[in-house]
Amino acid sequence: MQIDRLFIAGVVLAIRLSVSAAVISANGAERVELMPNGDFEHWTEKEIKESLLIGGKTKTLYQIGSPWGSSNAHARAFGVDKVSVSVMPEKRGGGYCCRMENTLEVVSAVGIDFKALAIGSVYTGKLKDIVGLMQSSDPCSAIDMGVEFSGHPTALILDYKALIQDKAAVYAAATTSVKEVSGHDAGHVTLILQHRWEKDGHVYAYRVGTAVHQLSHTAGWQNDFRIPVLYGQAGKALKKLSADCYKTHNRDGKMVYIEEVGFSENVTPTHIIIQISAGSMPPFTGCPGNVVWCDNIRLEYDE
Repeated sequence: MQIDRLFIAGVVLAIRLSVSAAVISANGAERVELMPNGDFEHWTEKEIKESLLIGGKTKTLYQIGSPWGSSNAHARAFGVDKVSVSVMPEKRGGGYCCRMENTLEVVSAVGIDFKALAIGSVYTGKLKDIVGLMQSSDPCSAIDMGVEFSGHPTALILDYKALIQDKAAVYAAATTSVKEVSGHDAGHVTLILQHRWEKDGHVYAYRVGTAVHQLSHTAGWQNDFRIPVLYGQAGKALKKLSADCYKTHNRDGKMVYIEEVGFSENVTPTHIIIQISAGSMPPFTGCPGNVVWCDNIRLEYDE
């Protein structure tokens, strides 16, 4: 799973879900709850001026609000400020949706062009204001992934649209070259429920629930798209489609890997990870021009 190199780490925030609708199915009553800020109607904007060394442009950094982070980032290394914007609001009907795009950014400095692939992605997590050199070079250390959560949803529901390019993927990690790589890049939607605990500075977790859907083809708006959550061992087949390199802060404030030690549906989740992305390949790798739009992210529960 792709995690953009400009992701930033932060403090885990709790989710408070509010009921948005109720539906009736043939299997009985169900409850559907809108994720906080999951309708993407309220964005904040921050104007940031990049360093003169790389052109001095002023860019708008879009932020969604808790519990969502994104691949948009303000990076600073050796006193040089750079802004990456791969996620932004877009008009949809009378409101807004979220647009995520894989962008091959070119930064010119001292007469040299450096190229980096920014993967458009949103996720449950919290960002620092500025990412430093260490986080830029290690994507997994750039984000404290997941937020506190204790529910048992039966499905993730959302509206989505996708533009998936039928061309080669590339690798570009802030170097002067762009390398073509094998494989087809696709967008993805992932939900992971974990039961976490800490011992001797390590953060361990059971995988409680998993929901994954690959966006392999271009598609118009798919409204009320439902992705079932599989619990315990039933979700094991989906693990290869979801990341195992997520990190979080331990009690001492150190960023460590979340070490999943097995599958269990007999424990209560402590955290939820939701990630929606225009790419699904390893860091700095993907297809420029892939775009995924999402809106109205909801969780379904059995009554």
